[in-house]
Amino acid sequence: MILKVNQINHVAQATILPQEASLANAEMFKEEMITLVANGARLIIVSFENVNYIDSSFLGSLVVALKYAMPRNVDIYLVSLKPDVRNLLTLIRMDKVFKMFKDFEEAMEASQ
Repeated sequence: MILKVNQINHVAQATILPQEASLANAEMFKEEMITLVANGARLIIVSFENVNYIDSSFLGSLVVALKYAMPRNVDIYLVSLKPDVRNLLTLIRMDKVFKMFKDFEEAMEASQ
């Protein structure tokens, strides 16, 4: 399990536990995200507060999770991105695909 999840109504606040979001844990991340959607979450807020490094395979899993979530009307927000991770996501234009916020509180306010 690489996500620590706190469920509030139909919102899942999911914190990625490893410092490296990479091929080693990309598949498990994807499975856990799909399970959250399947279990009725309407919004999944993913915290990257522990993540110092992210690779393309993990980004692929994030996109697969979004592709699974979108037809089911589930949003995925990203929060607590460290500067290097945020810069990478912006560089590859993922900031146009995912809504990014400072923290859980800001994301929850935006979802109202």
